[in-house]
Amino acid sequence: MKKILKTLPILALLIMVSSCSTVRVAADYDKEAAFSEYKTFAFFKTGIDKAEISDLDKRRILRAIEAELLAKGFTKSEKPDLLVSLFTKSQQRVDVYNNSWGMNGWGWGGWGGFGPGWGWGWNQPNVSTSVQGHLYIDLIDANKKELVWQGMGTGYLTRNMEKKEARIKEFVTKIMEKYPPGTQQ
Repeated sequence: MKKILKTLPILALLIMVSSCSTVRVAADYDKEAAFSEYKTFAFFKTGIDKAEISDLDKRRILRAIEAELLAKGFTKSEKPDLLVSLFTKSQQRVDVYNNSWGMNGWGWGGWGGFGPGWGWGWNQPNVSTSVQGHLYIDLIDANKKELVWQGMGTGYLTRNMEKKEARIKEFVTKIMEKYPPGTQQ
């Protein structure tokens, strides 16, 4: 029984960490757009400049988008078919896990007095904070100046500099899997 009680917090932490690594994506598009005719792209500087993130993160996102579009057969052009823009937002999430009653390892030591040992008592609530980010990638018909496709990814962000670039690539890759419409499995 004691082993089960000791492993439950570890199991809960593993589940929480693994669930934080996923990126949820969605896409919307203009059903009248001829996606097979789009072959070239350029970045829409006016839209990108409005994104409220650091210039370093903007460059990371743009490099990841460019790599995905090039892999899909697009070429970068001064006279593009598609303009690429992006929008970001984030929100801090605070989770409080209040296990207010249960076994503890310090407190009233069973039948004795106060000290180390297992007994029943109040446990401190666990508080965790995380930042959830939203990345929108807009593809705009360059001739009509109309939005033809929008992909959105939502997931938890990392402050760890070594993992940040990989996380951004994961966001962009998962979003761009939805482009062009109708090719998803």
